[in-house]
Order: sequence, then structure tokens, then C-alpha cells
Amino acid sequence: MKFTYPVLQVALDFVELKRALKLAQEAVEGGADWLEAGTPLIKSEGMDSIRQLRRDFKDKYIVADLKTMDAGRVEVESAAKAGANCASILGAASDATLQECIEAGSNYGIDIAIDLINTPDPLARAILAQELGAHHVSLHIPIDEQMRGIDPLINLKKLADLIDIPIAVAGGLHSEIIADVVKAGAGIVIVGGAITKSVNAINATRDIVKAIKSQTIVVSKYFKRAKKTEQVKELFLKCSTPNISDAMHRQGELNGFIQVTPGVRFAGPCYTVRTYPGDWAKPVESIDYAGEGSVIVIDAGGVPPAVWGELATESCIQKKIAGVVINGACRDVDSIRALRFPVYSKSITPTAGEPKGFGEMNVTLSIDGLKISPGDWIVSDDSGLVHVTKSKIIEVANRAMDVLEKENRIREEIRKQGTLASVAEISKWEKQVIGKKD
Repeated sequence: MKFTYPVLQVALDFVELKRALKLAQEAVEGGADWLEAGTPLIKSEGMDSIRQLRRDFKDKYIVADLKTMDAGRVEVESAAKAGANCASILGAASDATLQECIEAGSNYGIDIAIDLINTPDPLARAILAQELGAHHVSLHIPIDEQMRGIDPLINLKKLADLIDIPIAVAGGLHSEIIADVVKAGAGIVIVGGAITKSVNAINATRDIVKAIKSQTIVVSKYFKRAKKTEQVKELFLKCSTPNISDAMHRQGELNGFIQVTPGVRFAGPCYTVRTYPGDWAKPVESIDYAGEGSVIVIDAGGVPPAVWGELATESCIQKKIAGVVINGACRDVDSIRALRFPVYSKSITPTAGEPKGFGEMNVTLSIDGLKISPGDWIVSDDSGLVHVTKSKIIEVANRAMDVLEKENRIREEIRKQGTLASVAEISKWEKQVIGKKD
């Protein structure tokens, strides 16, 4: 097949073949040039995913994203016979494996792409790939690095000056940055999530195609990734706490807290306070020291009397504090609710303590075994509270958005097709009991 570059390759990174094929149909209708059976799809469904794509899309260029590291001849042959036009080989594989795969590709009539993901010297590896006869190379920012805000344009301009074969770029691309990618030298634009997680994949594909052809910014509805700490609040507030918990492998929950003001949420860095039960001096003083947008987290031992009430809440509003979490007791809840200020506490009581001045501020707390340090983040909503360590806030915010985007796509599929069980093919993924006899 001959192409006028640049082309759009849509990565079908599903684990369910039916969902992949449905998305592929939408992407083709939107103008996709190439279809990629993503690595998750091939690992889940095997070469049947290639065969089905070939049956359904007879005239399309199909890429098998094998990411082969060894046994290259067998895998390239299998992909070719299943109907793939191209197979990807890891650039981190040995020179012998690269050469064997390219020779096998020549023998079986299939192009070979060398994926430079995580290679120590991607530029040198790309030069070798060209010398060996690869069809193209792929500059690929892995998804786990995307979540940490890595720039997909790293090395692209340098590579474009070094080799003559096409360069594919993959890693968090969407219609607002694709123009820069093409201008920098990309001949193959690989897009996954911006299309596969879209509620309307036809329109999303059209936006990508428009950006490629016009080399201009096309405003995207796809959620952008955070690259700086300053960007995480916006993402956290778009996500639910269940999204964030899922992103952290279902960890980070602060258990047993009462949401004093339903329907009001926050996300912000922690300013921590340790005090004795009922001693409200340090909690009140902390309002003057916590920065705008902070979440004051108070450890008062988890028991009454109250260390928080209406007047402290009024003070927080004046200082633009985001919210308060109290491992202890709160009072004046009617007034706090009327103020629409987010407070979470372990208990509610009318009885206040005394301002004795014990305790300390801006220290690491341990609440129910969970360590909370100054600068960590707390996010709240009606489902509860989650804690994110400051070292992972960018990654977790991006992963939470990834969870939300995938749910948005599944929600739309449910509305069109029926139920969660049928869309996600739940029965196929139920854990198998090892050693169980019929």
C-alpha cells in the first residue's frame, strides 16, 4: 500500500475484541488511515484480533503492535498470516532479533516498525533500524510516563534530521498538539485515548484528521494531561473520589468521616495540625498560617469534644481555605451547612473543648494508620475523602482522568448496547479458581 504522509494510526488498546471493532468502525468513518491492534488487544484476544480486523476492514492498513522482544520470526510470520500489514518490534531487543524480524518481514510481505520505547539511545537505535531495512520507527512515550507528564516531542526534531524513513509518534496525542508533532517531523500520528475514550469517536477522529491536514490547533474535548503541580486541582475536581481511588489501585481512602456539608467538595494541599482532644487553639491558629486553597487537616485523636465550629469556619471563608478534615469532633453543623463550606469530621457534638495551646502545626500526621504530610493532597466529594502523597499528585491526577475518560466511553456504550456486564464481558474476566475440579 502507498500512502501520502502524514497518516493517522488509531491504537485499539482494548481487551475486548467487540469493543475494539466497534471503535474501529467509528474511527474509519471519521477518516482514520491505519488501524492498530494494540498490545492489550493482542494479548487478550490473540491473532484472532488481527484476523477479524482484516475481515472487517479489507482495504485498511493494519498494524499488529506485537512489541516483540524475542522469537521474532515466529511472531512476525503469525501476524503476517493473520492479515497484518505491519508488526512492531521493540528497539530494546537484540540486534539479532531486529535483523531476524526485518528479514522475516521481507519474506512474508509485512512491514516492520521499530518501537524505540525505553531504549537507552533512541537516536542510534533508529539509525540502525533504517540500516537494517525497517519500514519506520516509533517514538513512543509509554502510558506510565505520560501519566507523569513526559513531553511526547522529546527527540522528535533530532530524529527527523537523522533518518529518512517515516517516524511514528505515540503518547497522549490529541488534536491541540498534533500540529506541532507533524511540523516537528512525524509521518505517522498514533492516537489512542483521544479517540478510543471519546463518547463520539467519529467526531474525535475527524478533529484529529483536521489537525493533521491543516497543521493547526483544533480545540479538543479530550481532557488534557497535567504536567505541572499547578494543573492538578482542575483535574482532581473533574474526577470523582472513586475515580481517584481506582487510579491508586483502590487505595488512599480516609475512612469513617462524616460529611458535614453534602454537595460541596474540595481539592487542595494539606496544612496539618496535631492537637489534643478538645484543644481548639492550634486548629484555629492554623487558619492564619495555611495558604489560600489549602485543606486544613486536624488530628485531635478521633474523639470529642469539638475542636471546630461556626466561627472557625467563617474565618476559613475569609482566608479562602478550601476545606477542613477533622480526626475529632465538630459542632455548629447547621451554621456550617448554611455557609456551604466543606467540613469532614469523625463525630458531631454540641460540646466544645478548651483552647489550651498544646500540639503543633505543619507536621506529619498518622490518622488510622495513614500518614499525611504537609503538601500532600486531599480530595473530597459526596463519596468520601482520598489522600494523595505530594510526590505522586501529577501522576494520580492524570491516571484519575484516564479512569474517568474510560468510564465515559463505557457509559455511552451501555446506553447504546445494554448493560455493564455485556459491554465489559464481565463473565470472561471473572477470576478463575486454580485447582478446582468440576
